[in-house]
Amino acid sequence: MANNTITRADLVNSVTENLSIPKPVASDVLESVLDIISKTLAKGDSVKISSFGTFNVRRKTERIGRNPRTGIEAKITARAVISFKASPIFKDTVRPAIVDKEAA
Repeated sequence: MANNTITRADLVNSVTENLSIPKPVASDVLESVLDIISKTLAKGDSVKISSFGTFNVRRKTERIGRNPRTGIEAKITARAVISFKASPIFKDTVRPAIVDKEAA
């Protein structure tokens, strides 16, 4: 299975084609949206995009972990991680496409 990745340029091109707006405008809109999402998450707030999903910042506490290869214990520092939970509508859209791809 090929690992195709969509880039910012791909997103800008898609918006440009679908909405018939100039590339600089589409690029500015995309950058604004990403900036708003980043700043909101940096404040520790959640970002919910209807019919898509929710981005959250989770705080993980310090803990003891184990290197699976050597078995040596090591301290894992406290940190913040970003998690994403897909909405049911988004899941229903993506699942059939993945199943069809895997069957082919």
